[in-house]
Amino acid sequence: MDQTALSDIREVSLPVIQPAPQPTVSDQVFNALQQRILTLELPPQTKISEADVSKKMGVSRQPVREAFKRLAKLGFLNIRPQASTMVSLISERDVLRAKFIRIALEVHTCRTACEVITPKGIDALNALIAQQRAAVAANDKRRFHALDDAFHREICVQSGVGFVWDLIYDSKGHMDRIRMLSLDATSQRLALDEHIAILDAIITRKPEDAAAAFVQHLSRIDDLIAKIKAENHNWFTDGAE
Repeated sequence: MDQTALSDIREVSLPVIQPAPQPTVSDQVFNALQQRILTLELPPQTKISEADVSKKMGVSRQPVREAFKRLAKLGFLNIRPQASTMVSLISERDVLRAKFIRIALEVHTCRTACEVITPKGIDALNALIAQQRAAVAANDKRRFHALDDAFHREICVQSGVGFVWDLIYDSKGHMDRIRMLSLDATSQRLALDEHIAILDAIITRKPEDAAAAFVQHLSRIDDLIAKIKAENHNWFTDGAE
């Protein structure tokens, strides 16, 4: 054996490889149900049971039970022991709390973006704007909704604070149900125009303009609540259920 070669290898610094995390069965059940609640495939007051979900998804009831508990903690399910579990009503209080959290975090993030954004980061955001234009042209509201989230997340990432989006994600679902109810062709175009205004302010390094554009964009939810409550009043509650 070549002892010199062996010695050289031992002296080389190599990283310890960590196993790639895999979503658990409970995570997959949670993600599938949450997505259907947020897109209103499972609208408010829909009855849902562990037995039915486990049968449809081909899993045992334990991961479904864990997913139900997580959804209930986030305010998307009402679990009543010895009674039916239902998709929760849309809480106006929780929507407004989510708006407050998003404005507090994202306004600071966009100001940071104005200071640190790179040409590569600008290219990434411009690419998302181009994809949003295509979604608007096709009136593909689910695609636009996903790209809307991607745009906001990318601003966090390009600001060097990608973890902020993780903090936003858990609360924003209460706003998402409102957005899905209101996301017609006109609303998509307006949101796109607002995204363009935000990006223009970031590109030109104008933090106050970017902050003002962000506040205007996220505050539009106030008008949407009133409009959608008038059309779907049975889906709303003013406070906790």
